[in-house]
Amino acid sequence: MATIAISSLPVATAAAVGDVLPIVQGGTTKQVTNALLFTNATLVTPALGIVASGNISACTSTSMVMVTPVIGAATGTSLTTTGVIASTGTAGVGYAAGAGGAVTQATSRTTGVTLNKTAGAITLVSAAGSATAATFTVTNSTVVATDVIILNQRSGTDLYDLMVTAVAAGSFNITFRTTGGTTTETPVFNFAVIKAVAA
Repeated sequence: MATIAISSLPVATAAAVGDVLPIVQGGTTKQVTNALLFTNATLVTPALGIVASGNISACTSTSMVMVTPVIGAATGTSLTTTGVIASTGTAGVGYAAGAGGAVTQATSRTTGVTLNKTAGAITLVSAAGSATAATFTVTNSTVVATDVIILNQRSGTDLYDLMVTAVAAGSFNITFRTTGGTTTETPVFNFAVIKAVAA
């Protein structure tokens, strides 16, 4: 075989679609095409190092493991984790803007309200406070029977005892009474739905 100096080889300006590179493997001559090298290359367990740029949106694998990533502002439809979800900042863990709503009770303090949000504020109808317990139903399509409802008093002169006395698919009951006050006012109760399971 004649020796050819590298300087004598033609200069490649671009690889054509039909260009091939012959290689010998195990006594068999194979061809590596331009498409295989530059268009449809499949890398098996490569060590890529630090990737400066690129687009992985077309990847179909969902088993990527990221170790200590800095995600930034992420959006998505669900998150499943086997560990603790914790916040080390001052913002805390909770619902974002848009998850909540507000509704005002009509007619009486036993009149039901409808608010299909996972968090919100319920303004009671104007009436005198009473130490006698009263109950009303909150119709809420986000609620299932295994959920936990958290309540607190947001405003009002009288202090109220608040209890969730029933949780079902699509609703929950709030039972309340004052600790002795009889002010005529429109107190506001906050609620948050915590998604839970029985097993």
